[in-house]
Amino acid sequence: MALLALGINHKTAPVDVREKLAFSPDELDEALVRARKDGALSEVAILSTCNRTEVYGVAPLHEGRTVLEWLARYHDVSVDQLMKNAYIHWDREAVRHMMRVACGLDSLILGEPQILGQLKDAFSAAQRTGCLGAQMNRWFQHSFNMAKQVRTQTDIGKNPVSVAYAAVSLAQRIFADLADTRALLIGAGETIELVGRHLREAGVTQLTVANRTLSRGQALAAELDGRAIPLAELAEYLHEADIVIASTASPLPVLGKGAVERALKKRRYNPMFMVDIAVPRDIEPEVGELEDVYLYTVDDLQQVIDEGVKARQNAAEEAELLIAQGIEHFIEQLRARDAVQTLMDIRQQAEVVRDQEIEKALRQLQRGHNAEDVLRHLARGLTNKLIHTPSVELKKASAEGRTDLLVQARRLYGLSNSQADD
Repeated sequence: MALLALGINHKTAPVDVREKLAFSPDELDEALVRARKDGALSEVAILSTCNRTEVYGVAPLHEGRTVLEWLARYHDVSVDQLMKNAYIHWDREAVRHMMRVACGLDSLILGEPQILGQLKDAFSAAQRTGCLGAQMNRWFQHSFNMAKQVRTQTDIGKNPVSVAYAAVSLAQRIFADLADTRALLIGAGETIELVGRHLREAGVTQLTVANRTLSRGQALAAELDGRAIPLAELAEYLHEADIVIASTASPLPVLGKGAVERALKKRRYNPMFMVDIAVPRDIEPEVGELEDVYLYTVDDLQQVIDEGVKARQNAAEEAELLIAQGIEHFIEQLRARDAVQTLMDIRQQAEVVRDQEIEKALRQLQRGHNAEDVLRHLARGLTNKLIHTPSVELKKASAEGRTDLLVQARRLYGLSNSQADD
């Protein structure tokens, strides 16, 4: 039985293939049970995101195709098509793959942290359905620990590589503590949603969403524990904001120089930080001419992103070294556990022989046999039975010319190897 990681991701399969192989949260429990039953897997976990579908498991080395066939059958896709897009990793490479996934090194956005939470969800689902055993439990836990180590010892997640993250990163450079600031988000699309989440994570508690469609703005504000206002009333609330981040689909600016000037006057010229992510621009360029406004555009953010990508790439190289060390440590642990189990089996076998010989000796003593003779017989019987099987196997190995086994046997018993070498 070996550790197995197989599946597809954004590097190996286009989106139309990935969406066919995706597992919804509602079907995941049933899929896990079926994978264990029909996929030749003694243990199994499934990770399914927009960028990847992966099956992790414990299976015989020759059963990789069986698991792929089950995956294809479950989603009613061609096995041949799946084979073109899939990858299969065993043991050491499987361990490496999961660790790289957990650390965000295999993600579309290098170092993104969300995948670790998704991997933990996959682990929980496998536990919940009884599809996780001792081997995979150790595998997952070691991968989680490796992700924590990489986050702690490298800068893989500390540099912005998305527009939303870069906007918040710039705000952190301007303000000493974002917890003391108030933010106004203009728009309610995906980018603004990500900005809002990053701001919340950075400590901002007072968030306002201004959107043309109030209901959409209210829905996003509810997710961010903030408030929503109509875009038409933007000028009335602008003076309250220390941070303004805009991203709408408007063909014309939604915030002009005059409105900002009036807001600054109400603020007694307390500085404002503004980021215009939109193309075309949402904030008039002339706003940047105002002395108490720090205005950044998407082009300014790109420089921050480029710096972040370079820094993350350097951190990724450090992370790969840590992972290489982590793999060796994990393999050593597995081997050590194998040795412990073998030693337990040897001891148990020896104890059975011992108990049998002791029972035989006790019966002889009860019959009045000489104690010294009984002890000698006991010792001889133990010696003969304990070395019988090794003796048979070593003679067989010698006849077959397997001198390596003879050398190892002498080493195990603490004997000189000079005779074996001769």
